Amino acid sequence: MSSEISVLLADDHSLVRKGFRRMLEDEAGIRVVGEAQDGSEAIRLAQELKPQVIVMDMAMPGLNGMQASIEILKVLPKTAILILSMYSEENYVRNALKAGARGYILKNAADIDLASAVKKVAAGQQVIGPGLISSTPGDYDESEEKLTAREKQVLQLIAEGKSNKEIAALLELSVNTVSVHRANIMEALGIHRTAELVLYAVRKGLVQLP
Repeated sequence: MSSEISVLLADDHSLVRKGFRRMLEDEAGIRVVGEAQDGSEAIRLAQELKPQVIVMDMAMPGLNGMQASIEILKVLPKTAILILSMYSEENYVRNALKAGARGYILKNAADIDLASAVKKVAAGQQVIGPGLISSTPGDYDESEEKLTAREKQVLQLIAEGKSNKEIAALLELSVNTVSVHRANIMEALGIHRTAELVLYAVRKGLVQLP
């Protein structure tokens, strides 16, 4: 059995994937087994290739890195997911960790050591980029805990401007089920307009603005 760490790269920019692939394959003990260009492809390839580590871009079209992570970990709970992000806000980091990611580093950090981060998460360690998260949790908001993981996914996609039909296709649900989730979210949060849902999601770091 190979002792190499198998890695799946997920990023919507092919040049970025090539650069990261080179960084990882220059390191002994790491093998890149596949590349995905969006969240849906990352889910499919993860199930097909069963990599030990997935290096996942946070902001991708369709399902973003956080949403893809939730879906992958339902099926492959032992997979180590390392989020690469342009977003340094603490809310984004905490939401990624809540989604099950084992690491979160900035993709534009000057001193990024991707191979070392991959090896650490593969060994079960948590890797957080320097200065990204405070030692004390941010203000606790129990309203967020009223939502299920699926409802948070639907909320994120609503906030990204996707229709019920588009959300249904991305999450492989019926349009009616998405409508029920939308109603439940509004009820749980006491919010009754889509614009207010978007503001809530942005404030909580559940959605990334371009």
